Amino acid sequence: MDKVTLLSLSMDLKRIVQSIQRNSLDNANRFSNEAKRWVDESKNTNDEYLKGLLAKIESTLNLENDAKKAEDCLMYSVLIQNQALYNSK
Repeated sequence: MDKVTLLSLSMDLKRIVQSIQRNSLDNANRFSNEAKRWVDESKNTNDEYLKGLLAKIESTLNLENDAKKAEDCLMYSVLIQNQALYNSK
């Protein structure tokens, strides 16, 4: 799995969180669409843990823009960032 792809996904998830917190739902939707593209690009990995994370992220991105989605995106952002920095080859 490409480190840049994972870090880009992580940043988009953080941008979703910030947009929801600032009540900028148009931006949150735009970054959700970008994050979905990164998830689709990342699905061809052999790492089962990462596949599970990507599936959960995909379902989270389909939620309504509210505090629950922001909280989940922040958590997944950190998990994906750690995966990219410490486990990618």
